[in-house]
Amino acid sequence: MSARGARAVSNLPEQIADLALRERELFESLFAVVRTEGSLVPPSEMTPWIERVFGSTEPVEHQTIVKTLNRWTLEGALFNDLRARRPMQSRADPELYASLAGDGTDPFCSPLTGTPADAFGRVEGRHSLTASNVAKYDGLHGVVVFDHHHPLEWDRDRVSDAFHTALEWLRAAHEERPCAAYPFVMWNCLPRSGASIVHAHVQVALTEGAPYGRVELWRRAAEAYRRERGGDYFDSLWSAHRAVGLTGDAEGVGWLAHITPIKEKEVVLLAEAADNALFGAIYSILRGLVDGLGVRAFNLAMYLPPLGPTPEDWSGFPAIARIVDRGDPSSATSDIGAMELFAQPVVVSDPWRLAETLRAEATTPD
Repeated sequence: MSARGARAVSNLPEQIADLALRERELFESLFAVVRTEGSLVPPSEMTPWIERVFGSTEPVEHQTIVKTLNRWTLEGALFNDLRARRPMQSRADPELYASLAGDGTDPFCSPLTGTPADAFGRVEGRHSLTASNVAKYDGLHGVVVFDHHHPLEWDRDRVSDAFHTALEWLRAAHEERPCAAYPFVMWNCLPRSGASIVHAHVQVALTEGAPYGRVELWRRAAEAYRRERGGDYFDSLWSAHRAVGLTGDAEGVGWLAHITPIKEKEVVLLAEAADNALFGAIYSILRGLVDGLGVRAFNLAMYLPPLGPTPEDWSGFPAIARIVDRGDPSSATSDIGAMELFAQPVVVSDPWRLAETLRAEATTPD
């Protein structure tokens, strides 16, 4: 199928072949793509169920799988065309949504009395307040608590304020412990994503000695790419995604629907700095995911350069936000298994449909 037809993960090899020579060489310098087929023979007793779920038996009997691999970070994904081409629909979950309103009894609803402070005190924003994490995953690990309980009912001001408050916490933590210089900001929404408390909150950490592993993976990839190819890795990453129609613009900040997603519907934002432009773009993308695609549980991570001198080369490292859908909160099946932990993520959602929806719902196409 030609890339001039409807773009989808299933015809990625054709899309690559149709690129201009320079774009194709750039894409192939970043990514390896393999397409294969899986076949099976279902018993006749299964036919009614297969036809009801998939329309016919043919796509089940002959399944297309596309494997993508980033040559520099070694991140990759396995896309099954049988599932990827199914429409991404919003889930009708009014009962779940209403249940998230809370009754004011969780500790984050009264953070001054329900949460501890860090040794260097609290940072207070217009709509948020920091607390020290009770069960820390690092020596400097805090929480930015929203002043509104519902984990999905935040406006632009609250999102921006939470991230500004997180940055102020990082500066205060660095002043308290100058040897800690590597920042990390994350947002787990709902228990499905790993959150132990439903109340809207962002987490923030400042680590010492070395960056967290996945952040360092991206930094090393950028350094190796610059050394071996003489170019900017992040510019090339953006350009490769743009060449196949997977980019957009959210309030002046570029985003891409990741071709090697860590899990479902991963969106990566690349910005010059962690500022209002990035925070507004994050808000726009999140609203597009929540309102346009029915996402409820999600993880967000922000990669930032260090706050002080470190031995690594961070030249050209941007402010990066990664957002991923964690699936249906009511599902009893985990979205992560042995493949994700030990091999390569298996992904259902098609990045091209994700990009189309975000452009329509939340952003302006570039």
